[in-house]
Amino acid sequence: MREREIRVGIAGLGIAGTEFISYVERHPKMKVSAAATRDKKRREEFEKDFQARAYESVEAMCESNEIDVIYIATPTELHKEHVFIAAENRKHVIVEKPMATSLDEATSMIDICERNDAHLLVGHSHSFELPIIEMKKVIDSGQIGDVRMIHNLYYNDWIYRPRTPEELNTSLGGGVTFRQGSHQFDIIRFLGGGKVRSVRASTGRWDKERDTEGSHSVWMEFENGVTATAIYNGYDHFHSTELTNGLGEGGPVRSNEPYGNARKQIKRTMSPMDEIKQKNSRGYQSSSKATKQQKPKNHPFFGLTIVSCERGDIRQSPNGIFVYGENEKEEILIPTTTNGRDVVLNEMYEAIVNDAPIIHDGRWARANLEVCIASLRSAELKKEIILDYQVPV
Repeated sequence: MREREIRVGIAGLGIAGTEFISYVERHPKMKVSAAATRDKKRREEFEKDFQARAYESVEAMCESNEIDVIYIATPTELHKEHVFIAAENRKHVIVEKPMATSLDEATSMIDICERNDAHLLVGHSHSFELPIIEMKKVIDSGQIGDVRMIHNLYYNDWIYRPRTPEELNTSLGGGVTFRQGSHQFDIIRFLGGGKVRSVRASTGRWDKERDTEGSHSVWMEFENGVTATAIYNGYDHFHSTELTNGLGEGGPVRSNEPYGNARKQIKRTMSPMDEIKQKNSRGYQSSSKATKQQKPKNHPFFGLTIVSCERGDIRQSPNGIFVYGENEKEEILIPTTTNGRDVVLNEMYEAIVNDAPIIHDGRWARANLEVCIASLRSAELKKEIILDYQVPV
């Protein structure tokens, strides 16, 4: 195995890009080498913190010979443009989910990376998390038989968190089906074998002031006979953390918040400009805030995931997973020293240095995007949608 340092450029210093920096910094074989943002103050702070170049445009950063991988954390509607720029400059690419808003865009992104020998990885999504990977190992072992049914249930306050306009615009990849369904469908497809045959769905737009999908109910049938449901409700009433030991996708939730706090606050105090300002305030500020991560005490819960096999069931526990077998209930403990974003970086590193195959590649992400689009289409037409772009794990 060859050893080398991989140099990473961060495209976009909002929440996703800022959070990713800490994981690159703690990776023993990767280094934050550049960033691109239109925000002058963030560029200045980044350069001071890292003694590395910050560029005003993604194009300028991708022209640098000091970068191997571009992490694209810009708005979804810019993903295709920025993937093309990176690939044409012979840079490997990690792009945030959803990878695009149309299957044609996704296909063109796959093609441009292949033509330029650029690895394309899409994530972070929650099948990178260690408990989900451990569930897959139990399924593949056959110890409780073949997988038969999968459910993911998530209730939270997503629609009332501070949002930028594109996050509430379905045509730009906004709403919970694109932005959160991407996680649910990724988990379900990873555990179910990958190849979904068809989708039947209903979506909800229940608040005209935030007129995008805030809920969905999606039923999936796999080619291998597995069935699955993805239920999501982001309207800030019941929270499914009540069922997951007070743990959410970001770790423990604050138990002392007033009931319906996000919903009431956004309706009471937020003008559109105030909302954008508050959302942007969570982006890059300084190394002390932006790049330091405390070791998590628990694995994240993206809702409640339950897998049913022929002779038992599997779900997450606060410290790993529970396996409910024929004769006993077993907890498999999983250390919290690594999380999903570490796995993202390891997957890309192994692809670049050791030519290992990427699981979460462009075709895998296009298949997840197809389920998102089919869900929206099914809800509109009130009928089952047959899928064409599915791939196995």
